[in-house]
This record gives sequence, structure tokens and C-alpha cells, in this order.
Amino acid sequence: MPRAVRLIRSASLSDVAEYAYAATAPAEARLIFLAGACPLDADGATVAVGDVPGQAAACVANLRTALKDAGAGIEDVISTRVLVATAHQKDLVAAWQVVRDAFGDHDVPSTLMGVTVLGYADQLVEIEAVAAVVDA
Repeated sequence: MPRAVRLIRSASLSDVAEYAYAATAPAEARLIFLAGACPLDADGATVAVGDVPGQAAACVANLRTALKDAGAGIEDVISTRVLVATAHQKDLVAAWQVVRDAFGDHDVPSTLMGVTVLGYADQLVEIEAVAAVVDA
């Protein structure tokens, strides 16, 4: 099945970023707006307490589940926002490495940002995403 998302790379901007600078989807695409994927288990408990990469991995796993339930996969994501409750760049980098590795060659436009606090007890990471699919 052909993918709706087309990543756009800019020769006019720095190539230091580990993601495409833009992405498009055709007019007939169905957009899927996902709530922030959190590092929660099936019972709603925060997992990997104190572990930024561990929480990022849990967020990616939950994101994959939400995408699947919406009829999409990680390759259908058109953009992400990665939130990390920290004031330390090393924590941002640690979370980003997990997300980047999960997306592989599908390096969608993304924003990585440190925030003061997230919604659940002991939560350090949250990943928001938008996906686009063309239904058959």
C-alpha cells in the first residue's frame, strides 16, 4: 500500500538535524491526531521511573499501539513533538536517541523540548504525533 506521507528535505537548511524539515500528505489523506503517548503500563502506572530512555521507549511502544488501533503505523506519522521534563540537554538527547532509532529512515519533522512538568506522577517523557493515511 502506498504511503501518504512524503518527507521533504531542504538543501537550503543545515543538514545537522536528524529529521526532515517538512512533510506533506495528499488532500485525500485521513489525518490521525494522537494524544501524547505516555510511559504508562496497562494499569496506568508510570514505568521506568527516573529513566529517560526507558520512558521514551515505553512512549514509543504506546504510540505504536495507538497508531495500530487507528489503522496506521509508525511509517504513517507525519510529525512528532517529544516533551521531556528536564532542564538538562543530556536528557533531551537521551530521549531523542530512542525516538530517532524507533523511526529509523522515516525521520519525520519533529520538535524536541524540555518542559517543567508532565501530567502523571514520575513522568519524564511524552510523545505527541500526527499521522496521515489514505484508506483503500
